[in-house]
Amino acid sequence: MQNTRRVAVIGGSRIPFVKSFTKYSQTNQDMLTATLNRVADIYNLDRVDEVVLGTITKSGTDWNLAREAVLGSKLSNQTPAFDIQRACGTSLEATMAIANKIALGQIECGIAGGSDSNTKVSLEFSRGASDKFIQLSRARNMGEMVSRISQFRPGDFKPVSPGVTEPRTGKSMGDHCELMAKEWGISREAQDQLAFESHQKGAKAYEEGFYNDLITPFSGVEADGILRPDTTVEKLAKLRPAFDKATGTLTAGNSTAMTDGASAAFLCSEDYAKKNGLPVACYIRDAQAAAVDFIAGAGLLMAPTVAVSKLLERNQLSLQEFDFYEIHEAFAAQVLCTLKAWEDPGYCKEILGRNEPLGTIDRSKMNVKGGSLALGHPFAATGTRIVATLAKILSHNKGRGLISICTGGGMGVAAIFESADS
Repeated sequence: MQNTRRVAVIGGSRIPFVKSFTKYSQTNQDMLTATLNRVADIYNLDRVDEVVLGTITKSGTDWNLAREAVLGSKLSNQTPAFDIQRACGTSLEATMAIANKIALGQIECGIAGGSDSNTKVSLEFSRGASDKFIQLSRARNMGEMVSRISQFRPGDFKPVSPGVTEPRTGKSMGDHCELMAKEWGISREAQDQLAFESHQKGAKAYEEGFYNDLITPFSGVEADGILRPDTTVEKLAKLRPAFDKATGTLTAGNSTAMTDGASAAFLCSEDYAKKNGLPVACYIRDAQAAAVDFIAGAGLLMAPTVAVSKLLERNQLSLQEFDFYEIHEAFAAQVLCTLKAWEDPGYCKEILGRNEPLGTIDRSKMNVKGGSLALGHPFAATGTRIVATLAKILSHNKGRGLISICTGGGMGVAAIFESADS
């Protein structure tokens, strides 16, 4: 096995992110295929060495989703592909899967991406009802069929709606984040302020044309549908709590909306970029995943604190040695808990094993083109949305960027990107 090689991010694209149950009626495969086609058009691709895609709201018929999306796209049918899933960190994990193969010399180029649709999610029935349907399908004659049909009860025909509830606790992500906000003393005002800033940054980025070449129209939609340029802190303050109705601080305004959308990023080796005349936007330096024991009481969405700490230690960097921070805004409270934990000496010593706290970051460098609160969060698409955004930022600015994404299941993924001339 040869020495590792540098991995270049050339760029990426996505379809507009829209609120679920509004604009899109397409499946994850449809959205991923459209996104792959746009990436193929931008970089004049017919065939790549690997495609890694993922989704969270996946139906039983999507067992080979990535490959089917490729087969429906402009890419050659000889392009291999496979599925991956790490909750909300899925497409960042897909990015690292492609990056690791390039670094090891196994491939020269590849596309990573993700998609999610709550609108076209497949409905399921209870376990008991499913068992009855299976037995019905195995009936060998009319007598058995009638007998098995008679076993059904009205409740068996009530579908089980998909949700984002943690199976081990029975709590939603919002419920867990409410607990985190209370534990860390995160105020409603601080959450609303962060949400307001996210929308303002996103609106400014649109005004500057930053997203013009990162978003491709889809199904008659040309821009993200969740962004609210006219929102104010006062408007956000009027919203009622969404999870803990009595004393909660998380609302529809400072929590990400249920979102449909897809995104993808194109990566390659330095040699491939040179041979094909492709400008390198940035390079991937390293990445790290982590998990916390939320069942025993740790904050469900606090794993990025651990992932970032390990990543910084391995690369001998401080938290302050970054020019840009892309911290996924699942909830404003989650971001603020993360920042507060990095500043807390007790947490950093007990949980992160550090003698000193990681410290504060310059908030003006965080999510400078808007975050998930403003742009939306199709679970598996957020990672490569951030990858493409940070790559473009670094292509115009010399420096280093840190990505931090929390995920369901008490996990987190972090990565370090560097500009081509840093």
